[in-house]
Amino acid sequence: MHAVSLDAPYLDTDADQLCFSLDLTERPALAERVVPLGGLDVRLRLLGASHQVFAGPVRETVACLRGAVRGLPETRTRHLPGWDYEFGATTRVLPPEEFRAEAARVLGRATDAEHSLCGVFPGLPGAITAVVVEPAGGPHGTRLVWRTWHTYPQNGQIVSTCSRLEAR
Repeated sequence: MHAVSLDAPYLDTDADQLCFSLDLTERPALAERVVPLGGLDVRLRLLGASHQVFAGPVRETVACLRGAVRGLPETRTRHLPGWDYEFGATTRVLPPEEFRAEAARVLGRATDAEHSLCGVFPGLPGAITAVVVEPAGGPHGTRLVWRTWHTYPQNGQIVSTCSRLEAR
């Protein structure tokens, strides 16, 4: 379990502002954790209501990025030397009671997970960003799966992503 109270204002205002990239270098992080899994040092980074995960050849960023095309892809696949990577994202809009229950479930899942990083924003109940990574044995050895959640309590949105990285 690794949860932190983020000492930063909650700046992202809507899930539609998020962008996706596999080509960015490190952005300023509010919290970071390195998790050794499957022979890789997986870097979990919280950038506010956004994240970066660096694992092997992947530099996944989901964040509000100036000048980038807004919106997350439903799916994305990339074949890298020796690796296959898949990404998927969904956004749900929930009524207030369901949102609070789902945000609490996400927070519980992230804090119970062995390999996670979860940031809680002060002053806005249910404003969290969480990353959970786990090994998932594959036929060729290393296979990792990570899931993220970005919550927007002001409009009841929860963005969920799921990524898979597998050695070929």
